[in-house]
Amino acid sequence: MKEEDALLRNIGTGNPFRVPDGYFEQLTSEVMNKLPEKETPAYLTREPTRWERVKPWLYMAAMFAGAALLIRVGSATTESQSEALAREEAEQEEMEYISNAVDNSMMDDYSLYVYLTDAETE
Repeated sequence: MKEEDALLRNIGTGNPFRVPDGYFEQLTSEVMNKLPEKETPAYLTREPTRWERVKPWLYMAAMFAGAALLIRVGSATTESQSEALAREEAEQEEMEYISNAVDNSMMDDYSLYVYLTDAETE
């Protein structure tokens, strides 16, 4: 700490860098004067090619074809899901019918087992 105080007393706390008076007021104008003049290009007017005219219509047609394909695939999977639900409901009804038939037959488990194994061998 003593060394720092001694250095600050010898050197001082002032800013040693100086800028000429009015330097920043004229800086932008001097920089702009030093830049080379830029030539403005003349715009070429040309007729658009056939591809440039057709391209937006072709892209739009491809978009509509893709959307139609997605809708068709989506509706096809929905139909198959509804068919699966109908099949599952039919199997459920069949199992209820079989369950009722077994309950009403008054057969014990062993008799039912023997009956089913004899039916498989025939």
